[in-house]
Amino acid sequence: MSVQQYEVGAIVEGKVTGIKPFGAFVALDGNKQGLVHISEIAHGYVKDINEALSVGDEVKVKIKSVDQESGKISLSIRDTLPAPEKSESRPQSQAPRQSKSSGRPAQQSNNDTQGFNTLEDKLKDWLKQSNEIQADLNKRVRK
Repeated sequence: MSVQQYEVGAIVEGKVTGIKPFGAFVALDGNKQGLVHISEIAHGYVKDINEALSVGDEVKVKIKSVDQESGKISLSIRDTLPAPEKSESRPQSQAPRQSKSSGRPAQQSNNDTQGFNTLEDKLKDWLKQSNEIQADLNKRVRK
């Protein structure tokens, strides 16, 4: 098959012929191969391509693009897989997320963005800290 015979959007069978850190090469026929970028392997994050694919694997791929001049073919395995079901939103009764920096529960504002402290909330914290420090200093001065 020539490059022109591969239509964008078509799903074809291929065989993994090579694996690199950025993706996998898939032979579409005896003469032509394409690249499945690592981001097109699965719906989730793929850290190590070798955990998902091996040389010699038979795979279904969708043709994403064909560059007529260079003959390069971009492929996707992810587009041939059923999309993962969306997880239901978590109930509000769960414990608040912990802030990564302080280990304290993250503030939750009215617009339901977790982990975001408004300037007003920060100002209250700073004033409280400042007043505590001032009170401590006043105690030391009176002694």
